[in-house]
Amino acid sequence: MANANPRPSATYALRRRLPKNALGNTLFSLGMVARVPYFGTILPLVTEMEPGYCKVTAPNWFGVHNHIGTFHAIAACNLAETAMGMLMEATTPTTHRWIPKEMHTRYLSKAQTRLTAEARLPKPIDWDTLTEGRDVVVDVSIRDTDGNEVVHCDITTWVTPT
Repeated sequence: MANANPRPSATYALRRRLPKNALGNTLFSLGMVARVPYFGTILPLVTEMEPGYCKVTAPNWFGVHNHIGTFHAIAACNLAETAMGMLMEATTPTTHRWIPKEMHTRYLSKAQTRLTAEARLPKPIDWDTLTEGRDVVVDVSIRDTDGNEVVHCDITTWVTPT
């Protein structure tokens, strides 16, 4: 869902300047982790980023494992928040700002592979009418390499004019 953003954030402007390929994805993801170091704990790779949509993958490595050797639930939440954050950076113009407010998470099954999070806005935001604070919910589906949804998050952000 691409809604026009005539005044993109610096984060999204940078992403648009980089090539849309593996090198551009890697460079952007490294820069994102430098800016938000906690995201680095899951080794995220932003593969798609546009207003209303973001896709981020994270490998299944020992640093994200829980005591039974599967992808830790909180590491999956970190992946969800990474995808939501980059979606909001791509979507929110410089006339507004956002911050996470709450996350509702459903752990659907054990995650034993690399994971892919897809964050989506259910409907476009009319920025011209957003003149006071408002909740915006981002839907995040996290799937394993077989396409099974293993975690689902609904992340509420608080959006206000700057």
